[in-house]
Amino acid sequence: MRIKFFLTKIGIDGHDRGVKAITFGLRNAGMEVIYTGPWQTVSAVVNTAIQEDPDIIGVSTLGGDYILMPELLNQLSEKEVNIPVVIGGIIPGDVEKEMRKYGVADVFHPGTPIEEIVQRIEKTVKNNKLIKK
Repeated sequence: MRIKFFLTKIGIDGHDRGVKAITFGLRNAGMEVIYTGPWQTVSAVVNTAIQEDPDIIGVSTLGGDYILMPELLNQLSEKEVNIPVVIGGIIPGDVEKEMRKYGVADVFHPGTPIEEIVQRIEKTVKNNKLIKK
């Protein structure tokens, strides 16, 4: 099964070097990656998720736009979109705990090897598919 990964940046964070490296690494691992680029609104991300129907959604953050994650998760829930959401970037430890409470499936920090990211994404997607059955 080829994983369809929807990767985005929400808010005003325009730093995209890391997310472009992740996109490249995931594609090399055989995943289909849809990358919207920076400066996306929460509603645009939700609409794209509905249109593209990915297996997983990834949000990259550097500048603190993780504060928009609860809104994203709420809008996905309101639209009955059952797609796991992961986040990666600069995320303080206390914020990571909050993200997990809100329902973020996994959190990736800078320096996580791409092989580990791939394995964790595969596990998250597999677990979500088992839940949907």
